[in-house]
Amino acid sequence: MWHLFRFFYFCSVKIKEAIRALENFAPLPLQEDYDNAGLQIGLTERELSGALLCLDVTETTVSEAVAKGCNLIVAHHPLLFRGLRCVSDADYVQRTVRAAILHDVAIYAAHTNLDNARGGVNFRAAQMLGLQAPRFLRQQPGGEGGSGVVGNLREPLSADAFLQLLKSTFQAQHAEVNHCHKTQIRRVAFCGGAGDFLIDDAVRAEADAFVTGEVGYHRFFGYNDTLLIAALGHHDSEYHAAQLLCDILQQACPDVPRYIAERQPPTHIV
Repeated sequence: MWHLFRFFYFCSVKIKEAIRALENFAPLPLQEDYDNAGLQIGLTERELSGALLCLDVTETTVSEAVAKGCNLIVAHHPLLFRGLRCVSDADYVQRTVRAAILHDVAIYAAHTNLDNARGGVNFRAAQMLGLQAPRFLRQQPGGEGGSGVVGNLREPLSADAFLQLLKSTFQAQHAEVNHCHKTQIRRVAFCGGAGDFLIDDAVRAEADAFVTGEVGYHRFFGYNDTLLIAALGHHDSEYHAAQLLCDILQQACPDVPRYIAERQPPTHIV
Protein backbone atom coordinates (compact mmCIF):
# COMPACT_ATOMS: atom_id res chain seq x y z
CA MET A 1 0.00 0.00 0.00
CA TRP A 2 2.85 2.41 0.82
CA HIS A 3 4.43 1.78 -2.58
CA LEU A 4 1.10 2.50 -4.27
CA PHE A 5 0.75 5.73 -2.27
CA ARG A 6 4.26 6.80 -3.21
CA PHE A 7 3.54 6.13 -6.90
CA PHE A 8 0.47 8.34 -6.98
CA TYR A 9 2.12 10.99 -4.81
CA PHE A 10 5.16 11.41 -7.02
CA CYS A 11 3.18 11.17 -10.27
CA SER A 12 0.81 13.96 -9.32
CA VAL A 13 1.34 16.90 -11.69
CA LYS A 14 -0.71 20.06 -11.90
CA ILE A 15 -1.68 21.68 -15.17
CA LYS A 16 0.39 24.73 -14.30
CA GLU A 17 3.53 22.55 -14.12
CA ALA A 18 2.97 21.32 -17.66
CA ILE A 19 2.46 24.90 -18.79
CA ARG A 20 5.65 25.96 -17.02
CA ALA A 21 7.57 23.31 -18.96
CA LEU A 22 6.11 24.53 -22.25
CA GLU A 23 7.00 28.13 -21.46
CA ASN A 24 10.51 27.22 -20.35
CA PHE A 25 11.01 25.72 -23.80
CA ALA A 26 9.16 28.45 -25.72
CA PRO A 27 8.88 31.61 -23.59
CA LEU A 28 5.82 33.74 -24.32
CA PRO A 29 7.93 36.89 -25.03
CA LEU A 30 9.13 35.14 -28.20
CA GLN A 31 5.66 35.36 -29.74
CA GLU A 32 4.84 37.93 -32.40
CA ASP A 33 2.91 41.07 -31.45
CA TYR A 34 -0.26 39.93 -33.23
CA ASP A 35 -0.36 36.55 -31.51
CA ASN A 36 -2.33 35.20 -28.54
CA ALA A 37 -0.25 32.30 -27.26
CA GLY A 38 -0.65 31.07 -23.70
CA LEU A 39 -3.55 29.86 -21.58
CA GLN A 40 -6.83 30.10 -23.47
CA ILE A 41 -9.35 28.40 -21.20
CA GLY A 42 -9.35 26.70 -17.82
CA LEU A 43 -7.86 26.54 -14.34
CA THR A 44 -4.24 25.54 -13.86
CA GLU A 45 -4.22 24.43 -10.22
CA ARG A 46 -6.01 21.20 -11.07
CA GLU A 47 -4.15 17.91 -11.30
CA LEU A 48 -3.31 16.93 -14.86
CA SER A 49 -5.07 13.72 -15.88
CA GLY A 50 -3.69 13.66 -19.42
CA ALA A 51 -2.74 15.93 -22.32
CA LEU A 52 -3.97 15.89 -25.90
CA LEU A 53 -1.56 17.58 -28.34
CA CYS A 54 -2.83 19.03 -31.61
CA LEU A 55 -2.39 21.61 -34.33
CA ASP A 56 -5.91 23.09 -34.13
CA VAL A 57 -8.64 22.94 -31.47
CA THR A 58 -12.21 22.18 -32.54
CA GLU A 59 -15.27 20.64 -30.92
CA THR A 60 -14.04 17.27 -32.17
CA THR A 61 -10.71 17.81 -30.41
CA VAL A 62 -12.47 18.47 -27.10
CA SER A 63 -14.55 15.32 -27.55
CA GLU A 64 -11.38 13.33 -28.24
CA ALA A 65 -9.73 14.75 -25.11
CA VAL A 66 -12.72 13.81 -22.96
CA ALA A 67 -12.82 10.29 -24.44
CA LYS A 68 -9.12 9.81 -23.67
CA GLY A 69 -9.43 11.17 -20.13
CA CYS A 70 -7.40 14.33 -20.81
CA ASN A 71 -8.17 17.60 -19.03
CA LEU A 72 -5.58 19.60 -20.98
CA ILE A 73 -5.37 20.31 -24.69
CA VAL A 74 -2.16 21.88 -25.95
CA ALA A 75 -2.51 23.28 -29.45
CA HIS A 76 -0.14 25.04 -31.79
CA HIS A 77 -2.77 27.42 -33.18
CA PRO A 78 -4.67 29.53 -30.63
CA LEU A 79 -8.40 28.88 -30.43
CA LEU A 80 -8.93 32.45 -29.18
CA PHE A 81 -7.02 34.41 -31.78
CA ARG A 82 -9.45 37.27 -32.34
CA GLY A 83 -11.70 38.96 -29.82
CA LEU A 84 -14.59 36.88 -28.53
CA ARG A 85 -17.67 39.02 -27.81
CA CYS A 86 -20.17 36.24 -27.26
CA VAL A 87 -20.19 32.57 -26.23
CA SER A 88 -23.16 30.81 -27.81
CA ASP A 89 -23.25 28.34 -30.70
CA ALA A 90 -22.84 30.73 -33.64
CA ASP A 91 -19.49 29.34 -34.83
CA TYR A 92 -16.99 26.60 -34.06
CA VAL A 93 -14.89 28.80 -31.76
CA GLN A 94 -17.84 29.60 -29.49
CA ARG A 95 -19.02 25.97 -29.53
CA THR A 96 -15.52 24.76 -28.69
CA VAL A 97 -15.22 27.19 -25.80
CA ARG A 98 -18.54 26.00 -24.40
CA ALA A 99 -17.55 22.34 -24.77
CA ALA A 100 -14.20 22.89 -23.03
CA ILE A 101 -15.81 24.70 -20.10
CA LEU A 102 -18.62 22.13 -19.86
CA HIS A 103 -16.12 19.27 -19.61
CA ASP A 104 -13.58 21.21 -17.53
CA VAL A 105 -10.84 20.88 -20.15
CA ALA A 106 -8.09 23.51 -20.13
CA ILE A 107 -6.76 24.76 -23.47
CA TYR A 108 -3.28 26.16 -23.97
CA ALA A 109 -1.65 27.41 -27.19
CA ALA A 110 2.06 27.54 -28.06
CA HIS A 111 2.08 29.37 -31.38
CA THR A 112 4.66 31.82 -32.73
CA ASN A 113 6.66 31.49 -29.53
CA LEU A 114 7.10 27.80 -30.43
CA ASP A 115 7.87 28.76 -34.03
CA ASN A 116 10.50 31.27 -32.92
CA ALA A 117 12.14 29.17 -30.20
CA ARG A 118 15.48 27.49 -30.72
CA GLY A 119 14.63 23.83 -31.15
CA GLY A 120 11.01 24.77 -31.98
CA VAL A 121 8.73 23.98 -34.90
CA ASN A 122 11.13 25.11 -37.62
CA PHE A 123 14.17 23.45 -36.07
CA ARG A 124 12.17 20.21 -35.74
CA ALA A 125 11.35 20.45 -39.46
CA ALA A 126 15.03 20.94 -40.22
CA GLN A 127 15.80 17.80 -38.22
CA MET A 128 13.13 15.85 -40.10
CA LEU A 129 14.68 16.92 -43.41
CA GLY A 130 18.18 16.11 -42.23
CA LEU A 131 19.48 19.67 -42.55
CA GLN A 132 22.98 20.14 -41.20
CA ALA A 133 23.84 22.88 -38.68
CA PRO A 134 20.47 24.70 -38.97
CA ARG A 135 20.36 28.32 -37.84
CA PHE A 136 17.72 31.02 -37.67
CA LEU A 137 16.90 32.53 -41.03
CA ARG A 138 15.98 35.87 -39.42
CA GLN A 139 17.16 36.32 -35.84
CA GLN A 140 15.19 38.35 -33.31
CA PRO A 141 16.91 41.20 -31.45
CA GLY A 142 18.92 39.75 -28.61
CA GLY A 143 19.37 36.42 -30.37
CA GLU A 144 17.02 34.40 -28.16
CA GLY A 145 14.68 33.49 -31.00
CA GLY A 146 14.08 33.97 -34.69
CA SER A 147 11.95 33.29 -37.74
CA GLY A 148 12.55 30.31 -39.98
CA VAL A 149 15.67 28.19 -40.29
CA VAL A 150 18.26 27.48 -42.96
CA GLY A 151 20.69 24.58 -43.30
CA ASN A 152 22.26 22.21 -45.81
CA LEU A 153 21.16 18.78 -46.91
CA ARG A 154 23.79 16.07 -46.41
CA GLU A 155 23.99 15.61 -50.16
CA PRO A 156 22.55 17.70 -53.01
CA LEU A 157 19.30 16.43 -54.49
CA SER A 158 17.65 17.06 -57.81
CA ALA A 159 14.67 19.38 -57.61
CA ASP A 160 12.28 16.49 -58.27
CA ALA A 161 13.89 14.29 -55.62
CA PHE A 162 13.79 17.15 -53.12
CA LEU A 163 10.08 17.71 -53.71
CA GLN A 164 9.42 14.01 -53.18
CA LEU A 165 11.40 14.22 -49.92
CA LEU A 166 9.23 17.12 -48.80
CA LYS A 167 5.96 15.36 -49.52
CA SER A 168 6.99 12.12 -47.85
CA THR A 169 8.52 13.84 -44.81
CA PHE A 170 5.48 16.00 -44.08
CA GLN A 171 2.84 13.58 -45.41
CA ALA A 172 1.75 16.27 -47.85
CA GLN A 173 -0.52 15.31 -50.71
CA HIS A 174 0.86 18.02 -52.94
CA ALA A 175 3.27 20.96 -53.08
CA GLU A 176 2.71 24.23 -54.93
CA VAL A 177 5.96 25.37 -56.54
CA ASN A 178 7.25 28.12 -58.80
CA HIS A 179 8.77 27.48 -62.22
CA CYS A 180 12.30 27.32 -60.88
CA HIS A 181 15.24 26.60 -63.17
CA LYS A 182 17.43 25.17 -60.41
CA THR A 183 18.34 21.53 -60.93
CA GLN A 184 20.26 20.91 -57.68
CA ILE A 185 19.08 21.63 -54.14
CA ARG A 186 21.59 21.75 -51.28
CA ARG A 187 20.81 24.70 -48.98
CA VAL A 188 17.22 24.79 -47.72
CA ALA A 189 15.31 27.47 -45.82
CA PHE A 190 12.11 26.50 -43.97
CA CYS A 191 9.30 28.33 -42.18
CA GLY A 192 6.16 26.50 -41.14
CA GLY A 193 2.77 28.12 -41.70
CA ALA A 194 2.46 31.40 -43.60
CA GLY A 195 6.14 32.17 -44.16
CA ASP A 196 6.38 34.00 -47.47
CA PHE A 197 7.58 37.12 -45.63
CA LEU A 198 10.95 35.31 -45.41
CA ILE A 199 11.48 34.64 -49.12
CA ASP A 200 13.99 37.46 -49.56
CA ASP A 201 15.79 36.35 -46.39
CA ALA A 202 16.16 32.93 -48.01
CA VAL A 203 17.69 34.55 -51.10
CA ARG A 204 20.15 36.52 -48.96
CA ALA A 205 21.09 33.29 -47.17
CA GLU A 206 21.89 31.80 -50.60
CA ALA A 207 19.32 29.05 -50.16
CA ASP A 208 18.47 26.90 -53.16
CA ALA A 209 14.95 26.23 -51.88
CA PHE A 210 12.47 27.89 -49.54
CA VAL A 211 9.75 25.72 -48.02
CA THR A 212 6.71 27.00 -46.15
CA GLY A 213 3.01 26.36 -45.71
CA GLU A 214 1.41 29.25 -47.57
CA VAL A 215 2.68 31.60 -50.28
CA GLY A 216 0.67 34.50 -51.68
CA TYR A 217 0.01 34.21 -55.41
CA HIS A 218 2.25 37.08 -56.49
CA ARG A 219 5.07 36.09 -54.15
CA PHE A 220 5.87 33.15 -56.45
CA PHE A 221 6.94 35.53 -59.21
CA GLY A 222 10.48 36.77 -59.84
CA TYR A 223 12.56 33.97 -58.29
CA ASN A 224 12.72 31.37 -61.06
CA ASP A 225 16.47 31.78 -61.52
CA THR A 226 17.39 32.06 -57.85
CA LEU A 227 15.08 30.06 -55.57
CA LEU A 228 12.78 27.06 -55.62
CA ILE A 229 9.69 28.07 -53.63
CA ALA A 230 7.50 25.26 -52.30
CA ALA A 231 4.22 25.66 -50.39
CA LEU A 232 3.06 22.46 -48.67
CA GLY A 233 -0.16 23.80 -47.17
CA HIS A 234 -0.37 25.37 -43.73
CA HIS A 235 -1.54 22.21 -41.98
CA ASP A 236 1.03 19.84 -43.47
CA SER A 237 3.94 22.22 -42.88
CA GLU A 238 3.21 22.38 -39.13
CA TYR A 239 1.49 19.16 -38.17
CA HIS A 240 4.72 17.92 -36.58
CA ALA A 241 4.25 20.65 -33.92
CA ALA A 242 1.95 18.25 -32.04
CA GLN A 243 4.73 15.68 -31.71
CA LEU A 244 7.15 18.40 -30.59
CA LEU A 245 4.71 19.47 -27.86
CA CYS A 246 4.33 15.84 -26.83
CA ASP A 247 8.11 15.47 -26.55
CA ILE A 248 8.41 18.59 -24.38
CA LEU A 249 5.83 17.21 -21.95
CA GLN A 250 7.48 13.79 -22.04
CA GLN A 251 10.65 15.35 -20.65
CA ALA A 252 8.87 17.36 -17.95
CA CYS A 253 5.98 15.06 -17.00
CA PRO A 254 6.94 11.53 -18.09
CA ASP A 255 4.20 9.82 -16.06
CA VAL A 256 1.33 11.89 -17.47
CA PRO A 257 -0.58 10.24 -20.35
CA ARG A 258 -0.04 12.09 -23.65
CA TYR A 259 -1.81 11.63 -26.96
CA ILE A 260 -1.40 13.10 -30.44
CA ALA A 261 -4.83 14.14 -31.71
CA GLU A 262 -6.17 12.49 -34.82
CA ARG A 263 -4.98 14.23 -37.96
CA GLN A 264 -7.84 16.46 -39.15
CA PRO A 265 -6.79 18.97 -41.82
CA PRO A 266 -9.47 21.59 -42.51
CA THR A 267 -9.40 20.87 -46.25
CA HIS A 268 -8.73 17.89 -48.50
CA ILE A 269 -7.80 17.22 -52.11
CA VAL A 270 -10.68 16.09 -54.34
